[in-house]
Amino acid sequence: MKRNGSDILVECLLEQGVDTVFGYPGGAVLNIYDALYKYRDRIRHVLTAHEQGASHAADGFARATGRVGVCIATSGPGATNLVTGIATAYMDSIPIVAVTGNVAVPLLGRDSFQEVDITGITMPITKHNFIVKRVEDLADTVRQAFRIAQSGRPGPVLIDLPKDITAAVTEYEPRPAVGPRPHIPPKEERLQMTLDRLKSCERPLIYFGGGVISSGAEAELLALAEGQDIPVCSSMMGLGGFPPDHRLWLGMVGMHGTLAANRAARECDLLLACGARFSDRVAGSTTGFAPHAQVIHMDIDHAEFDKNVSVTVRLAGDLKEVLGTLAQRADRRTHPVWVEQVTALRRKAPCLSASPEDPADPLEILRTLRRLTPDDTIVATDVGQHQMWTAQHFEFRQPRTLLSSGGLGTMGYGLGAAIGAQAAFPDRRVVLVSGDGSIHMNLNELTTLASYNLPIVVVVMNNRVLGMVRQWQKVFYGRRFSATDPHRKTDLVKLAEAFGCTGMRISTAGDIEPVLQAALEKNGPVLVDCQISPDANVLPMIPPGGTVEEIIEEMDED
Repeated sequence: MKRNGSDILVECLLEQGVDTVFGYPGGAVLNIYDALYKYRDRIRHVLTAHEQGASHAADGFARATGRVGVCIATSGPGATNLVTGIATAYMDSIPIVAVTGNVAVPLLGRDSFQEVDITGITMPITKHNFIVKRVEDLADTVRQAFRIAQSGRPGPVLIDLPKDITAAVTEYEPRPAVGPRPHIPPKEERLQMTLDRLKSCERPLIYFGGGVISSGAEAELLALAEGQDIPVCSSMMGLGGFPPDHRLWLGMVGMHGTLAANRAARECDLLLACGARFSDRVAGSTTGFAPHAQVIHMDIDHAEFDKNVSVTVRLAGDLKEVLGTLAQRADRRTHPVWVEQVTALRRKAPCLSASPEDPADPLEILRTLRRLTPDDTIVATDVGQHQMWTAQHFEFRQPRTLLSSGGLGTMGYGLGAAIGAQAAFPDRRVVLVSGDGSIHMNLNELTTLASYNLPIVVVVMNNRVLGMVRQWQKVFYGRRFSATDPHRKTDLVKLAEAFGCTGMRISTAGDIEPVLQAALEKNGPVLVDCQISPDANVLPMIPPGGTVEEIIEEMDED
């Protein structure tokens, strides 16, 4: 059958099981939007306030579902507005397909109106990108894009479509989706080397990251940990991949990780790294992180081996298969002395003020939010102190329930991500935890919440400063607070109401539970302005490039 390029694009999206796209129209994608109108009963389009919001929404959709997220933008500034979202997905290995419009093929390279070389711009931040210059190539290009995005280590792919290609007509034959490429099985000799070391070690530790979530290997990880009696810690990207109330759980490791996790990393003699990249926020000192351990690095991406930390055994493969095989074949072992030693370091939550007149404590806000929401609640965050407080204190109990920019550290990520998650799961609770600095980055997406009546609760930790940067200035720059007190006069409650959302405020400890309860009972979007101290700190903290021996556990709040 003959179809124009725009119809072929939409048909190919349907082939891949796409039912939701996020985007913003413009001149170069008018043909595509005309096709979306014709197919509106089969594909829902969510109109964001800004293209960056659309890219983050596609990312949040992908993180929450495990499926490929899709966003659409017009040429020129529309395309470049996607760049931060694409880079965010790239750094965290999130599968999205970004479709951009461009000027007609004869106008390329002639400084045409709203022309930009988006494939050149995004080359370093995509797994692959395409510019389609023949309509006959379009269908296979879309199919390839989805396969690349999902295969191996997931990531973003961009398809650039000149406007004349979206109008041109050619034959189209539907095909079933082929899915990602098959995984290469792990090498037997590497599996045996790992099994041998599991037999001989005395102080093993599992450190896992987002790769466990991507592969759906949570059950296999648990089986290996329990069968070998190995304590477990994770990066922020791994939270939700291991039960937080399990006797072997040590918590998050790294700069703002627990003393238990960091001390275990310091003293272990075997480190099993599963789908983690040893970033500088985990291994600040590459020589001081697990200095006494043989390191077994399991990952689907060969490029991660020896990139930051030298490893003993490089075990390439899909983690679900690798961890499952190890759990099945390894002889059961126990390490009672070691487990008792490291788990004893786990500390109970600090006793917080119970006086209702006291200022609101961000940790109590998060713990109350955790208590009032179901286990399948999806929590998006922005980047800053609130991100770390959420990672430390919310206790994620299911995978794919934390959506946060771990690699790129993108302020303004959270609102878009929450929109994507809520679009994917309209019947689940979605919460955004943000800060006053981050919410100012993309607050325009509040109008998207109101337009679609998305029942997202936005919790803003409002300390009226750029808290994380200010904390670093406090610790490392002699309290020279340069440009971290923006003196903004924004009334966040009135702002929310102006966008069509409900605004509420928490000012004291006594406000926390009743206000959060009221916000969660609303059938629509709510922003909660949480007035917290500008001197609340994220602790513990290991200085950049430091080790657990230098951990900071206490700081003055004034």
